[in-house]
Amino acid sequence: MTNFKKTLLLLSLTSTMMFAATGVELTKTNCASCHILTTPTPDMIPDMKAPPMDAVMFHINLVMQDKKEIKDFIVDYVLYPKASKSVCESNKVQNFGVMPSLKGKVSKLDLETIADHMIANYPSSEFEAMIKEIQKNDKMNALINSPFLLNSEELPHLTKLLLNNWDKAALGLTDDQKEQLLVVRHETLSAIKEIKQKVQALEAEIIETMVDGEALEETYPKLEAVAKLKVEATKVQLKCLKNSMKILNDAQIEFLLPFWDA
Repeated sequence: MTNFKKTLLLLSLTSTMMFAATGVELTKTNCASCHILTTPTPDMIPDMKAPPMDAVMFHINLVMQDKKEIKDFIVDYVLYPKASKSVCESNKVQNFGVMPSLKGKVSKLDLETIADHMIANYPSSEFEAMIKEIQKNDKMNALINSPFLLNSEELPHLTKLLLNNWDKAALGLTDDQKEQLLVVRHETLSAIKEIKQKVQALEAEIIETMVDGEALEETYPKLEAVAKLKVEATKVQLKCLKNSMKILNDAQIEFLLPFWDA
């Protein structure tokens, strides 16, 4: 190769390197319109279009450790996004929606550069410290929000945890488990609804008795009937909790209730 050709090749390579976008630039160009690239603060939450990049990488790291696996996942997800692939909680996916595909808008090579940048720089140490503090609070909340407590649907708190993590890969519910859990939920809601209707009818009768000025003793049988129905409702709720936990494996129970003995 002549010196002239070598010089042209060198200039060409130098020019390519000079104008090749960096991971920082590519991430800003392709990701910053939706994902916050700095450590998020509470005031940013209302305007978030998508989880901050810190949170994205934090959740990815919970599921994967191998850098090549993480890189391949990021490239694949950005090109072919699906809710079932997401590593974030199901309720977050419901809130934000599934990201639009960037296929045809960014090259695979640029995505690999973006992935390398994400792996090297996220989550930030500030974000990890914030998560640790939140997890401390979550530990206290776990002691307060017992799986035996009921939510607005008269179901044990465990069912809300299941709903929030329904499609999360880290929980790993199988289709068969989901089908069984939905049966338990349906049976529980149906039984509770029936009991609730009976209780409301008896309570209305008790109120009418008191308004009419009848003897207090007249209400006692109805009060006892209400008490028995509420005991029946508690039995239904405990059955729901027990049957749900029977469907889950030990690892799934530990994931949902990390501060309770499985």
